[in-house]
Amino acid sequence: MENALSLQPGYSAAISSASPVSLEDLRVRFLSWIDASPKTIQTYTRAIRQFFKWLRAEEISRPGRADILRWRDQLKASHAAATIQAYIIAVRQFFKWTAAEGLYPNVAEHIKGAKIRREHKKDALTASQVKAVLSKIDRSGEIGLRDYALFALLSACGLRDIEASRANIQDLRQIGGEAVLFVQGKGRSDKAEYVKLAPAVEAAIREYLGTRPEASPDAPLFVSGSNRANGERLSTRSISGAIKSALLRAGYNSARLTAHSLRHTAITLALLGGCSLQEVQQFARHSSINTTQIYAHNLERAANRSEAAIAAALF
Repeated sequence: MENALSLQPGYSAAISSASPVSLEDLRVRFLSWIDASPKTIQTYTRAIRQFFKWLRAEEISRPGRADILRWRDQLKASHAAATIQAYIIAVRQFFKWTAAEGLYPNVAEHIKGAKIRREHKKDALTASQVKAVLSKIDRSGEIGLRDYALFALLSACGLRDIEASRANIQDLRQIGGEAVLFVQGKGRSDKAEYVKLAPAVEAAIREYLGTRPEASPDAPLFVSGSNRANGERLSTRSISGAIKSALLRAGYNSARLTAHSLRHTAITLALLGGCSLQEVQQFARHSSINTTQIYAHNLERAANRSEAAIAAALF
């Protein structure tokens, strides 16, 4: 097989079925179409490259559903379930795009990845641990004020790093007498949802913005202070680095504690505080309540007293 994908006869009226489409061209066009975080785009890039490499090795120019299933089964021999799931999602999205563009039918629709255990890969912090980390952040300068505001926002409002990166100053608004921040969530194209800001969180953000009096309303909410990217929008990688540094300064050195742990922290604390599943689903901006139920299930297991009862009877 040449490095091309042959169109199925009669599928596209816009492109001759006799003309193969360059795999590299398809890859570039597809990745430019994806609206996702840099991390997700990196995953999609790896997945599509692996899939195209396999197609070339197998000399397949017109892949069908059976081919994708066979590729998935071969991945199981050398890849973790989470990786397989991510790769299959990427391929499903790819063929969804080719069908929408009139290039190739969606032969991957409804193909499932690998079964993943319903547990989180990152740990949550307790309320006292969040307070301990915040107390260790040096707020004497602009970067410290930024990192304090960032840590407070993520842990209290459950923002994803991509949502914090996309936020602009003008997204800070008032609704019903409360301060809110409108966010562009995962897979969203606009900022139609918002999180409420506790007075302490709003105060931290305002104190940080006080160091940037010349910033315009459409400027990024959080910006870099490095010599190389000073004043530019803080990237998701930089956000992750700032949160990790704050955790390490407070003595929390664990691979299971990252910026995403703060989202887990906020959702867990909301459930522990007595909020309903429906309330927490809306707060966390989960598209499915099943995702929210994973948190509830984990809390139920943590509260299960079975081991203690058994130990009391045996020992």
